[in-house]
Amino acid sequence: MIKHIVMWRLKEEAEGRSQNESAHLIKQRLEDLQGKLDGLIKIEVGIDFSCDKDSSHIVLYSEFRDKDALSAYLTHPLHEAIKPLVLSARSERRVVDYER
Repeated sequence: MIKHIVMWRLKEEAEGRSQNESAHLIKQRLEDLQGKLDGLIKIEVGIDFSCDKDSSHIVLYSEFRDKDALSAYLTHPLHEAIKPLVLSARSERRVVDYER
């Protein structure tokens, strides 16, 4: 099983949306992928409530059947459709992919 974890810090405002509005829209759009992509076992998005100076604003936790499923997800049209939203809203991104 492959775990794909991404953390983002978001801009205060992006395309007329507040940071909070962007976080909730990203969460909804990513979680809507559940059950729509072959090999995607689980997808979960969390929005930080701690507001710590070192915390990220949003985190994606996802599980894939194997590396090929992760690769397919990264270039899938449904995932590609979400990228402009995330790119416009993020100020920083960190990612970790690992096998379990």
